[in-house]
Amino acid sequence: MTNADMTDDANANDEHKPKAAGGGNHTLYMIASIILAFVVAWLAPHFAASLEVGGEVFLRLLTMVVVPLVMASVMSGILGLGDVRKLGKPGAAAVGYYLMTTVLAVTIGVIVVNVFQPGVGVNAEQMLAASDTESVDALADSEEHPKGIRDIFKNLLLMLFTDNLLGSMVDTQLLPLIVFSIVFAGMLTTMGERAKLLSTLVTGINDALLSFVMLLMKFAPIGIFCLVTSKFGEAFAQGTFVEQLNQLFWYVMTVLTGLGIHALVVLPFILWFFTRRNPYEFIRQMSDAILTAFSTASSSATLPVTMECAEKKAGVSKRSTEFVLPLGATINMDGTALYEAAAAIFIAQIHSATHPEFAFGLTEQIVIAVTATLAAIGAAGIPEAGLVTMLIVLNAVGLPIHYLPLILPVDWFLDRFRTATNAFGDSVGSAVVDQTFPKDDAVAAA
Repeated sequence: MTNADMTDDANANDEHKPKAAGGGNHTLYMIASIILAFVVAWLAPHFAASLEVGGEVFLRLLTMVVVPLVMASVMSGILGLGDVRKLGKPGAAAVGYYLMTTVLAVTIGVIVVNVFQPGVGVNAEQMLAASDTESVDALADSEEHPKGIRDIFKNLLLMLFTDNLLGSMVDTQLLPLIVFSIVFAGMLTTMGERAKLLSTLVTGINDALLSFVMLLMKFAPIGIFCLVTSKFGEAFAQGTFVEQLNQLFWYVMTVLTGLGIHALVVLPFILWFFTRRNPYEFIRQMSDAILTAFSTASSSATLPVTMECAEKKAGVSKRSTEFVLPLGATINMDGTALYEAAAAIFIAQIHSATHPEFAFGLTEQIVIAVTATLAAIGAAGIPEAGLVTMLIVLNAVGLPIHYLPLILPVDWFLDRFRTATNAFGDSVGSAVVDQTFPKDDAVAAA
């Protein structure tokens, strides 16, 4: 009996559960919408840019459900355990998985950028002349973001707690909401019959929200078409995107190669090793979430779709999806960590060409790897997180920040690939951690 079967039996009302939205045809529609979006953006960029409002509506509908779904799903997952103490092993496994995959991602990023050496031969001065450096300089002078590793640890600790629960909901600060949900639901498991009504209410809200997500996914191909068309239409309308891609071709290929190795080789191997599942069948089952992540460039906005795909299509137990995925969408940033390590070394290669006195060896690369790992986790909840974390990584090894505008023109493009990698990494984590949940309770409840 599989984990999904046991969970369904334990809930004892499987026939009333919503079925997964769409199937193979739905995924094909989403792929076709992305391909059509590229074509329309290329042929009619000004018209494509005008579709922004449609994409924004779809993104807002996804984002709207994130906070209530995260809180309801985490609480439902804890209540499903029956005893919060049973969360110890899965919790440790989840954190261990996050750390392992992030370190592996950073290592891959360091290796590929050293193999490709995309920064060698780049005419930085010519490219910088056409770049806007004012926003980067202003952010670097700001006192509102972390300056180094010490500040990252402080920021990570403070991210766990909030002085205003409603404020965290408004700002979509998921980590303190997850902490509150775990503690609150854990308390409910100790109250027996007194908490029965509230527990039933939480479970009902969670099921209703997942049904809403599945309804929303019926319109996903249209929303994704508008999102991708408008973004690429804007880039083509400016007339500089292709030129920027040409100038940064080897840098873009380096990052995409690293992300491809991590997402298509490393993560599938980890999935197979711990679960013996067919990893590429799992990718097919999670394809809607991966495509949504690519389209929205937001792990948080994609979270509802990731949860729906993992449970309904990939057969991951509800207990695992409800605990692992919300936490992963907040702190598990494989693609981001890989990208930042590769980008920092790319900038170091450019700087070394014009400043031979700049010492950049193995020690500095290790510092970049460690800082990128911590920054990807500990700075995830701050405004302009991608730019700020890059500032932290560059400062760690004394690299000048005035090179940062070099990578900004293609950052939005690469962001889609690293977000898709993040979302897939979260889903693999839910399947791996699923193996550590106690199965005797589900059998006993059947």
